[in-house]
Amino acid sequence: MKVAVIGSGVAGLATAIRVAARGDIVTLFEKNGTPGGKISQIRDKGYRFDTGPSLFTLPNLVDELLSMNLNSDIQTSLSGKNSFNYFRLENSCRYFYPDGTVFDFFQNTQKLREQIENNTDENFENILKRLNQSEFIYNLTSDLFIFNSFHRFSNFLKEENRSIPLHLHKLGFHRTMHSANKSLFKDKRIVQLFDRYATYNGSSPYKAPATLNMISHLEHNIGAFFPEKGIYSIADSLYKKGVELGVNFEFNSLVTEVIVEKFKGTREKKNEIYSGENYNDNSGDENTSNFGKPWRGKRAVGVRVNGVSKYFDYVVCDTDVSYAAENMFNGRYRHPLKKRLSKLEPSSSALIFYWGIKGEFNRLDIHNILFTSNYKEEFDYLFKKRELYSDPTVYIFISKKVVAGDAPDGCENWFVMVNAPYNKGQDWQAVIANARKAIIQKIDKTFNIKIEDYIDVEHIASPVTIERNTLSSKGALYGSSSNSMFSAFLRHPNTLNKIKNLSFTGGSTHPGGGIPLCLASAIIAEKEIYKL
Repeated sequence: MKVAVIGSGVAGLATAIRVAARGDIVTLFEKNGTPGGKISQIRDKGYRFDTGPSLFTLPNLVDELLSMNLNSDIQTSLSGKNSFNYFRLENSCRYFYPDGTVFDFFQNTQKLREQIENNTDENFENILKRLNQSEFIYNLTSDLFIFNSFHRFSNFLKEENRSIPLHLHKLGFHRTMHSANKSLFKDKRIVQLFDRYATYNGSSPYKAPATLNMISHLEHNIGAFFPEKGIYSIADSLYKKGVELGVNFEFNSLVTEVIVEKFKGTREKKNEIYSGENYNDNSGDENTSNFGKPWRGKRAVGVRVNGVSKYFDYVVCDTDVSYAAENMFNGRYRHPLKKRLSKLEPSSSALIFYWGIKGEFNRLDIHNILFTSNYKEEFDYLFKKRELYSDPTVYIFISKKVVAGDAPDGCENWFVMVNAPYNKGQDWQAVIANARKAIIQKIDKTFNIKIEDYIDVEHIASPVTIERNTLSSKGALYGSSSNSMFSAFLRHPNTLNKIKNLSFTGGSTHPGGGIPLCLASAIIAEKEIYKL
């Protein structure tokens, strides 16, 4: 079987590896000259910056991919050697509050207890209760919500998912993340800390369902990790694995169309893969009386790239689904969810300053948060006014703290980010100038320094550049937001009933954004391709 993969984000790379490991022919098309999608890097004057995601959880998903061999069983052992190494962080994040409070969220329970008891008014047992709740929800729902298609009814009937209805009241669909946190924690600083997890998929804690509190389980119970060579080494290692398995990479190749054609055939047995004119319906209809009966429909048969039509048996789209619907289904047949996608609220975006800093600051760790004094107001600006708040929460990521070569001796590489609204035509030149001023004021006040004097190198990413470089519609980082209890149901599915031989992966589709969820979407794509 010949499979085309559009886009080399981690989901596209992971899908290509999974298909190639089964012995099938894979061609991956990437519009840029290097792999990685949102995971990229900048090098300038001895500084190296990871430009996209900075948090690494569920590293076993990468281990599994790098351990695959040609035609190996999908449950291959992890004994295979590779050059990708990582370690667990001692501290997941250092938090700075406007009232002067500073504390570390240590991975070690006893150290964390000391931090909470010495620096906050929170009962540590409430922290443990939340982490235990998050673990319970994750273990209960991850098979359905993360590692399988949420839009296929048969997955709800699997034995491991049958107990979910018995615990619906514990999942938090009926209330917001903030209301759940406010009812559990008495210290407003801890409420704000756990509210922050809504930003991991570009949403507001005052609108997103409390179900998303399971995110804290990944970071604190399983652990926050970091690659020895930086985040970009994840994409680079997956690319090299793809090359090893025979994936054909075509860079600087923008796919302008997914070619869709009508076909007619017969319904085949459940686990048979499409061949010739016969095709497994894959619609969830398992009534054996329908097998062998005539069936008509549409199917993806290839892609158009650089003005040339290339034909395949299956197509996997690792491109922002809104962009794909608007720009890659312009042949005879349109994307069936195009209208619905246009009505969904986009997720937040980001404004990022990459600063080469001439100096070292021991008060900062690898991951740092400088909180705003009014979190509610900040999210109102993001999702109601579509503007940047004057006192934004600032995230500072410094990989030099653990990767010595990421900045010259005596210097640091600062990735300085604030959440930003998606691009709807704002005056971004003015927004960037005002944000830079506000960020510098916040850093100067927090650390009693004049950070402008230390900036040696500067690069800037905005919703406009993110949209241009990664084809993320309106610069939204995660496709649609999760700002309602129905958001999981409205998220773009991994397959379309009306177009066969086509799967979708990546942060804008189910199960969502971030490295582990994108890798999970590749697992789902493999299941859809091979009817597993």
